[in-house]
Amino acid sequence: MSIVSEFREFIERGNVIDLAVGVIIGASFNAIVKSLVDQVVMPPIGLLTGGIDFSRLKWVLRPEDPATEAVEQVAIQYGAFINTVIQFLIVAWVVFLLVKLVNSVRRKEAEKPPEAKPQPTATEVLLMEIRDQLKAQNAAAGATPAPPGAGSTAPKA
Repeated sequence: MSIVSEFREFIERGNVIDLAVGVIIGASFNAIVKSLVDQVVMPPIGLLTGGIDFSRLKWVLRPEDPATEAVEQVAIQYGAFINTVIQFLIVAWVVFLLVKLVNSVRRKEAEKPPEAKPQPTATEVLLMEIRDQLKAQNAAAGATPAPPGAGSTAPKA
């Protein structure tokens, strides 16, 4: 098998396509969650904490020197980390709710009684009775049923 055909077989598998779709949807979902955290969740939290903007919180280790043009500030930006943790918690909560929804749908499907089989027609009932009678006759005679299409073993004259 050539490497090209092997690669094509790999790509054509359903789970690879599903993974690609999941990654693309996940990236889009990330933008939605980032917007939710930065523009919806964090402003009220900042208001409750006295107008603090978490994304700008940092611990400056070395301040910038205004005399130089180069950015020299060294800081630990723990506010951005707080935003990232909140964003993670929101994503985890949403994924939990989605999994919970899928599980409840699966449970409801499992609880449904199986669909009733349609009643056999009169012809089917008659054929089943004939089959049962033939089985009973073969069992009573102690003979094993002949395979379908097997005829007499006697030589033809």
